[in-house]
Amino acid sequence: MYTKNLALIYKGGDKQLRTTYQYRLRPTKQQATEIDRWLSMLCAQYNYLLADRFNWYEQNCCPINACPLVCHLPEFRDNPDYYSQKKTLPELKKTHPHYSEIYSQVLQDVVRRVQVTFDRFLKGDSNGKRSGKPRFKPRDRYRTFTYPQMKDGCLQGNLINLPMLGKIKVILHRPIPDGFKIKTASVTKKADGYYLTLSLEDATVPAIKPDFNPESITGIDVGLKEFLTTAEGEVAPIPQHYRKSQKRLRVIQKRVSRRKKGSKRRLKAVKQLGRQHKKVADKRKDFHFKTANNLLKKYDVIAVEDLNVKGLSRSKLAKSVLDAGWSSFLSILTNKAENAGLLVIPVKASGTSQDCSRCGAKVPKKLHERWHDCPNCGCSLHRDHNAAINIKNRAVGHSVLKAKSLLSNSRIVLEAYTYHEVEV
Repeated sequence: MYTKNLALIYKGGDKQLRTTYQYRLRPTKQQATEIDRWLSMLCAQYNYLLADRFNWYEQNCCPINACPLVCHLPEFRDNPDYYSQKKTLPELKKTHPHYSEIYSQVLQDVVRRVQVTFDRFLKGDSNGKRSGKPRFKPRDRYRTFTYPQMKDGCLQGNLINLPMLGKIKVILHRPIPDGFKIKTASVTKKADGYYLTLSLEDATVPAIKPDFNPESITGIDVGLKEFLTTAEGEVAPIPQHYRKSQKRLRVIQKRVSRRKKGSKRRLKAVKQLGRQHKKVADKRKDFHFKTANNLLKKYDVIAVEDLNVKGLSRSKLAKSVLDAGWSSFLSILTNKAENAGLLVIPVKASGTSQDCSRCGAKVPKKLHERWHDCPNCGCSLHRDHNAAINIKNRAVGHSVLKAKSLLSNSRIVLEAYTYHEVEV
């Protein structure tokens, strides 16, 4: 299994492409024990630094906007930022010598994670949207540590040299692309073992392939009865991996709940439950990759709905929406299209099921009505097929040829056509 994401970044005015590959790690027993020990110590340090931030926040943030003439204000302390907390690490290694066994940059990355988490809580992300209050992490929820810098030649054959961990065997199911350099490496512990995530960087930017055909275009409408329907009427059935696995998951979940908390038998059942959930997620991702690959073999331009998947996942259809994994599929489809020099165009989603694809008249339909019959022009076809044609027609108005010329020299198009994956 691997995850691949594309991102366009700018350094010193130069365009650079970032992509991530994920590989399976095969550490020895001694290396696995050391990785687990690192994760335990890093989790404790993360919680300590987060508690320090909370102490400052509670002492310096007061809801009172007026005070009497005589008052006793507490002594305010400086805001613990990235640099001030980073300066505490040498003292930490003196008071707790076992932290000296962790690579220094890995320990510094914990400070950066706390900084990012707390900034999103106070200031919000790049769009100004604030996240909830950060939570302290239990040991089993802290699963990843990162090497922010990797030396050239760290990957030799099927072995990767991780500082202070040594050479660890990697299952290289696909080679590193030519021209890419390894910038960062992250080690993640999952339910079925350990994984290595490599962030790769290249100075070139993907361009539209020379034989790109803007007339080879289709629209797809994703749904819950069928996974997707194309403008040509082709249908991909929805697999419903989670619903098919519910019976097995229910048995294992009962096994977990009936065992005593803190016992080894409960821990064993929890691991079994995690492996089963990961198996479902892997099946879903495999289906998404194969479906995206089949679409890109047939079409050079694919129009999709710009859906608010997060909002839909809070509705009564939440289980079905998350089981389908629309957001993950659209992310995979967009990334594979960019890598192949093709286009995925998001269009406005409202009204695609209600408007007639032939005459444009509005034909109101409730959700359970699955057939489109237009009283004006007599158009009669399946509701999803009608929506897919509308999506295609809206994409044609986006001037695909103009987008083609912009893709090679503008980051606006790449950002507009890139979906961000949401883990479900």
